[in-house]
Amino acid sequence: MLKLYNTLTRKVEELKPVKEGQIGIYSCGPTVYWNQHVGHMYAYTQWDVLVRFLRYQGFQVKWVMNITDVGHMTSDEDAGEDKMEKGAQREGISVWQIAERYIKQFVESMELLNLQKPDVLCRATEHIADQIDLIKKIEANGFTYKTQTGLVFDTSKFSGYAKFAKLNLDQQNAGSRVEVDPEKKNPWDFLLWVTNQPNHVMQWDSPWGKGFPGWHIECTAMSVKNLGNQFDIHTGGKEHVPVHHTNEIAQAYGAFGRQTANCWVHNDWLKGKGGEKMSKSKGNFVTVQDLLAKGINPLALRYLILTSHYRKGLNFDFEVLRAAEKSLSRLYEIVAGLKRNKDDRKDEPDNIWQKNFIAALEDDLNLPEALAVVWEMTKSNLSDKQKLSLLLDWDRILGLKLGEVGSEKWEVSREVGVGSEIKELIGKRELLRKEGKWAEADKVRKQIEEKGYWIEDTGEGSKLKVKRQ
Repeated sequence: MLKLYNTLTRKVEELKPVKEGQIGIYSCGPTVYWNQHVGHMYAYTQWDVLVRFLRYQGFQVKWVMNITDVGHMTSDEDAGEDKMEKGAQREGISVWQIAERYIKQFVESMELLNLQKPDVLCRATEHIADQIDLIKKIEANGFTYKTQTGLVFDTSKFSGYAKFAKLNLDQQNAGSRVEVDPEKKNPWDFLLWVTNQPNHVMQWDSPWGKGFPGWHIECTAMSVKNLGNQFDIHTGGKEHVPVHHTNEIAQAYGAFGRQTANCWVHNDWLKGKGGEKMSKSKGNFVTVQDLLAKGINPLALRYLILTSHYRKGLNFDFEVLRAAEKSLSRLYEIVAGLKRNKDDRKDEPDNIWQKNFIAALEDDLNLPEALAVVWEMTKSNLSDKQKLSLLLDWDRILGLKLGEVGSEKWEVSREVGVGSEIKELIGKRELLRKEGKWAEADKVRKQIEEKGYWIEDTGEGSKLKVKRQ
């Protein structure tokens, strides 16, 4: 059975489903005020593998992810500008247009990395009524008070508020939050509903006045709406622990008298050059679309992510990405070879490889160890038929599109990471070869090689493969 590190208990624990044979997962999704970079996609790829593995094991999984399109302040707390409005000001378009633009970019990034789309991808602005209903429950249970800024959650009514993140509230430096709302009883009390913001574009009527929801309430409201008051797994980045998820847990106790998720799973970060966190505010981020522009197959990033454990994170630069691309190309070549070869060796027991692969994943989703099993198995004495069968089976979890190798679809996918300039050169060379202009075709080949590629002309003649040196 799968074991995961539960932030709630600080232990690796066996996953015990709330309902037999079923798993409910809620993942904190993007705030769509700007592009999602590869650091964000690191987390979503890890959770995609988690969902794939649970489904592989026969569970009926419902994966829910939110999209924040209102209420997330630049401080991640109650201070600063609403990120959506800041994005709209930056680009000179409406907040609604900002949301549509960056939802599209996020979904495209998921597709390029071969991530399964969550069963429910829910927007905060489409669930305002659900958030208001939840706030009413919290208010009715005596966990709120009103200030000039809005309706506030009273953390003093929840004795376990500091426990989840092991907060030392006496040392909390929350001066900026006090300045935003000096009427707060405690500086770490947080807004459920924000009022008295006449210049805020996105506002709705509510029992507490015209306004908009605080950031934290959306996740509690949308998770319980789609998964019930008790579900199995809540995922997010480690940065969510001290504020966002701490407040989610508080809200759940305020509304239901208990927390909603049994297991809280948090990923470390994909860091940029020098180990610095990749972020929009630092301007050091790279998008999946940027990889395409550089002629890199996005699945190379997926492969690179598979080499890291979700709790350890990953240092990213283009050198390690190129190395991952080479490894992925080698794996594709192995699969292509296995599909072509017809060996007569007698099948041997392959259960030890299956056992080791599954054991690695059951051990807190240890992807680096699972990937090591993949490579060891390809060098084993198993028959080609057995090796291919295992690789295709395991790819249901790994998501590297090994099943497309050798097909026309694969030929297209192999070139998906090639920039338009290279594709034009490839087409030009092929045309010259068909016209018998070999010298000119060779000049084009050299142009391609100068850009870091080389071409393999296969026996079939029509199949061109672009490979990194």
